Amino acid sequence: MSISQQRRQDILDALRRGTVPQYGLDALAVGLLPFERAFDEELEKVSRGGAVFKAIRGEYGSGKTFASRWLREKAHRLGFACAEVQISETETPLHRLETVYRRLMERLTTPDMPSGAFQNIVEAWFYTLEEDVLAQHDIDPNDSEALIDATDLLMEKRLGEVVRSAPAFALTLRAYRRALLEDQEEIANGLLAWMAGQPNISAAVKRYAMIKGDIDHFGALSFLQGVLTILKDSGHPGLLLVLDEVETLQRMRGDVRDKSLNALRQLMDEVDSGRFPGLYLVITGTPAFYDGPMGVQRLSPLAQRLAVDFTTDARFDNPRAVQIRLRGFSQESLEEVGRKVRNLYADNSATADRILRLADDDYIAELAKAVTGKLGGKVGIAPRIFLKKLVGEVLDRIDQFEDFNPRQHYALTISDTELTSVERATSAASSVDDIELDL
Repeated sequence: MSISQQRRQDILDALRRGTVPQYGLDALAVGLLPFERAFDEELEKVSRGGAVFKAIRGEYGSGKTFASRWLREKAHRLGFACAEVQISETETPLHRLETVYRRLMERLTTPDMPSGAFQNIVEAWFYTLEEDVLAQHDIDPNDSEALIDATDLLMEKRLGEVVRSAPAFALTLRAYRRALLEDQEEIANGLLAWMAGQPNISAAVKRYAMIKGDIDHFGALSFLQGVLTILKDSGHPGLLLVLDEVETLQRMRGDVRDKSLNALRQLMDEVDSGRFPGLYLVITGTPAFYDGPMGVQRLSPLAQRLAVDFTTDARFDNPRAVQIRLRGFSQESLEEVGRKVRNLYADNSATADRILRLADDDYIAELAKAVTGKLGGKVGIAPRIFLKKLVGEVLDRIDQFEDFNPRQHYALTISDTELTSVERATSAASSVDDIELDL
């Protein structure tokens, strides 16, 4: 796989910080090959106007975020718009779909826009509408009034059901376009922000478009329909929406948790009903969320929709199922990803020979075993801290210091402060100092 120097640097910077890289994940992917064909089929289905709901399950450290971002890269290569939304009790509670919609719009990306893509998408759509009007009607391109009227009519026709279920959607789009033509940029930006679900939009902006209030729970679903229509019409095959860390629902107050589970069931049903053509909706969560008493099992209709038998041999899991499981890291796959990162680093360095010699495959294996040992033998929680140590404390030093030899000059240490709460809780070792390091 060809990857640019800047993309390699971005990947290494993210690993150095202990986070999942945003892009370039094909270079690091381990264990995702069994899902690739099914993902490709589902993206193709969505691009043809279908809709897909997919649940990804995996323990902490198994690579749920990595897998969803890997899928996002595949979607981007096909021209999809994408958004990743972290579910949380305070910032993005799932039972308030208007908040989920707002976060979606804030994080909307396209292949050529890594953030804040909504305005570009809307402007591209209006351009497409105008081109279609000029191609279909005998209108003088210099007759702006006639062009605006004809474009408005075509816009409402394309939006179809959205105009009936959420008339404010088309109303705001018309007002946005008028504000741009009148050079009222502040009004136009305010209208676009209101359409994207932002609260606290000034009364003057709303008066201009003759709209009231904010987008509510039900309005959010209709507005999502409108956004999907705009995306399709402006050349994007669909929208990949990832709702990450849905397991946080388990920690919420009982009534909030139940409302959130019901909102998830509602989303599944709406996808199945065909309301959202062009939507690929992915959720990620831990097995406890799907199987435990504080998660999906609390709502029988949702549990039935997500039910998949995982008592069988994992080798024969069905990647096309509504719910798929990530197997997590083994010692071998941990070493494999370590070698990939080492090679990526070497490709980006002027000291490639020294890196490949001093951080050879044997050393990568030794470091992987040492990190796993420090974490109580829990391979599943080791990838993040292993790659952080490999890049930031080993490869960086080999790259910068000619006389640095990791076997002689580096002793692995892991302090509680550099572990996440989940990593600390999952580690079986009573102390990170209890385990001998043999490098």
